[in-house]
Amino acid sequence: MFQSIGRMLIFAGIVISVAGALILLLDKAGFVGRLPGDIVVSRKNFTFYFPFATSILVSVVLSLLFWFFRK
Repeated sequence: MFQSIGRMLIFAGIVISVAGALILLLDKAGFVGRLPGDIVVSRKNFTFYFPFATSILVSVVLSLLFWFFRK
């Protein structure tokens, strides 16, 4: 029982590490946070940022990956 939990935690750690590395690479390439459709409201002492287009893109990519690995 503990072996399966351990394997699951190791797999989750690897997935999170790969996702973090991918986000860093995409950020350096300029793809994350600067897509058309991301909402930025700047005022004198306040900045509101909502990555709407980025959220949709990440959702589509993850949905496709989960669909692909489920088959």
